[in-house]
Amino acid sequence: MTVVVSPKLVEEKVRESPLLSRAYQVVSRDPEVRELLRMSNVMAVGRLLYNDHGPVHAAIVTGSALEIFDMLYESGVTPSTLMDETLEDPEEARLVVLLGAYLHDIGNSVHRENHELIGVYIADRLLDRLLPEIAPEWGLDKRVRLKSEVLHSIYATAPGVQALTVEAGVVKVADATDMAEGRARIPYLKGKMDMHSLSALSIKRVELETGSMRPVRINVYMTSFAGFFQVERVLLPKVKTTVIREYVEVAPYIIKPDGATEPLPLIHP
Repeated sequence: MTVVVSPKLVEEKVRESPLLSRAYQVVSRDPEVRELLRMSNVMAVGRLLYNDHGPVHAAIVTGSALEIFDMLYESGVTPSTLMDETLEDPEEARLVVLLGAYLHDIGNSVHRENHELIGVYIADRLLDRLLPEIAPEWGLDKRVRLKSEVLHSIYATAPGVQALTVEAGVVKVADATDMAEGRARIPYLKGKMDMHSLSALSIKRVELETGSMRPVRINVYMTSFAGFFQVERVLLPKVKTTVIREYVEVAPYIIKPDGATEPLPLIHP
């Protein structure tokens, strides 16, 4: 089955899980989280003239991350939190993915520079308040373990930082999949026509599906070869700095003027 990366995907992914549904409602409706994401866009879009890093981006990445996690899990990949026995249940591993993905950019509310590390400091306090609301039956020990895994997922989205768990790798790769219709993850000056903006605008659709050789294939549809700039500068480096790199392949396509798509060589990071 092919899934389009979009803001609607997260609602589908949490619908059948009471834990994830409750967690998503808590985190997405929390007044402080909402204002942090709003301020992230004030900083990124309003002051730096970059592309979106706010609530829409958070929702897109969360849905994409949960889909990638499920694709890996269904193919037999064991979540690191279960392998290392920091958590006990696949739904708890998915909760790490959900919270890490939704909160990964809140550090932009302070500054773009080092926003991943800033986000860890902010999320540390936030999670102390939110986790008892999400899972009131959990003891302090489990909340601390889960919080550590979420904080690692946030920090590991930084360029060059190794994502040491499957869960963190899923969040990092999903972050780069939000690149369609000018939503590229390389920040570019809005209204300025350069390679950054041209490459961003050329990418029209991103899909997730089971690959021919690996569990996860990321399809990237672009109207020109300029779109490779985003693939090569953001998506591939993020995949390569995760423990899930051997499970992911990237399939670029060129959209011709008549609407037909031409597949380009498959990329195995």
